[in-house]
Amino acid sequence: MRGYRVAWALVGWLVAAPLAAAAPSVEPARLAALVDDAVQRYALPGIAVGVVVDGEVVLRHARGELRAGEGEAVDAATLFKIASNSKAMTAAVLARLVDAGRLRWDDPVVRHLPEFRMYEDWVTREIQVRDLLIHNSGLGPGAGDLMLWPSPNAFTRAQVIAGLRHLRPRWSFRARYAYDNTLYIVAGEVAAAAGGAPYDALVRREVFAPLGMTRCQAGAWQRDAVGNVAQPHARIGGRNVVVRGDEASIPDEPMMAAGGLRCSLDDMLRWAQAWLDPGAVDAAEGPWLSAVQREAAWTAHMPMPLTARMRAWDRSHFSAYGYGWRLTDVDGTAKVSHTGTLSGMVSSLVLLPERGVGIVVLINGDADEARTVLTQALVKQFVATDGGAHDVGYYAALLDAARRADTGDAVPPEADTAVPVSTAVAASLAGRYRDPWFGEVALCPRDGALRWIAARSPKLDGNVVAVGGGLRVRWRASDVDVDAWLRPTSVRGRVQALQMAKVDPDADFSYDFEDLALVRVGDCD
Repeated sequence: MRGYRVAWALVGWLVAAPLAAAAPSVEPARLAALVDDAVQRYALPGIAVGVVVDGEVVLRHARGELRAGEGEAVDAATLFKIASNSKAMTAAVLARLVDAGRLRWDDPVVRHLPEFRMYEDWVTREIQVRDLLIHNSGLGPGAGDLMLWPSPNAFTRAQVIAGLRHLRPRWSFRARYAYDNTLYIVAGEVAAAAGGAPYDALVRREVFAPLGMTRCQAGAWQRDAVGNVAQPHARIGGRNVVVRGDEASIPDEPMMAAGGLRCSLDDMLRWAQAWLDPGAVDAAEGPWLSAVQREAAWTAHMPMPLTARMRAWDRSHFSAYGYGWRLTDVDGTAKVSHTGTLSGMVSSLVLLPERGVGIVVLINGDADEARTVLTQALVKQFVATDGGAHDVGYYAALLDAARRADTGDAVPPEADTAVPVSTAVAASLAGRYRDPWFGEVALCPRDGALRWIAARSPKLDGNVVAVGGGLRVRWRASDVDVDAWLRPTSVRGRVQALQMAKVDPDADFSYDFEDLALVRVGDCD
């Protein structure tokens, strides 16, 4: 709890205090060289990086292509998926509505969404608007994310919100931090109810328009009419390949408020400048956000784990979540940041308010490690002392060493011995099953295999195989890379219920197979 008290005390520096130290002078060429090193080291398909210091953009650096091998260059106007960096924008929409008197942070959610329900009635009564933003719901990490990913799928916002009443909590409400996306979708609908317009219209009205973020996209839009849109990539066979590329029409997906916005580097630099400048204004109305709401956004509302890496790399003393922002300290300097990750695309935004520095990194590849080491190297140029401003290679080597330490004594994986399930097992499993939040699943013979097919999530289509005495679902789509165990419960030789679990327990928590409780509802057609 000591760290929690320190976190709360930090708010004063972030919002009201003058800069504690001017940012050291860093040559833009040095920053660009760090970006170029990351591009080469990680063979990135495309990247856009920007840095703002004391209100001025000192670096705009773009490399690579919208689609690898097709020749269209990434630039400062290229649209990227910013993924969970959307969360701070959703929080800002709500903060503007609080400033306008349309709602209060401590309003019960049901005041704005009477149909909203959580699994436990007392939580439904007590959960407030602020709770939607700080990952304290008691649900497990990523609970309900199978209603959002893999995309595209057929879930609507209403179905996602209705599904929450069936998601069993893992911990007590407000007991601890666990990252979630689904409650940000609820937050977007609360904003819509209080603001009198759909979420996409609100974020344009309250964020994009007043801050001049002219390229950002929300809701449904046309890819070719907008133009200059980066496509997501994966590294396959030693080359960058587009995965989950955009169709001509981009839909208004349910996850918009949690992670569905797209913006350019120039947009994100304007967003960073608005937060670094307490006097940022909406040209039509005066101050864009009040000092009270800026303080609310950067208050440590929920303690987060302080990792060994944060202590070793940054000498951090605390970690916490605000309204759409992560809060910590690096080398004695306050740091406000967030990352965004979707399949084939990553983003990072770091603000150092005491130094007047903002750093934006946008990459159109599965490049979590590249983002980590590049962002770290860039931040250190502005905060490190005693020769600690290391380069990309230094942090890449630290991650390599940590990997070797983690796997040095690991037992090699067993050879893949997957075989088709027996006729008897297939007969006992075959049928239609239903989960109260995920919907119906068909487990039926098709094309010579026993197939698992989700009615509302067409990419969750896989063959059931027997592996080492267990049953595994192997997804047929190449971009769904987390297989699942099937754990049946039988009555008199026939399966009546199914539980599931990720084959790799450390895989992306958004594949929340563990939250499914499938019950037989009928036979195969």
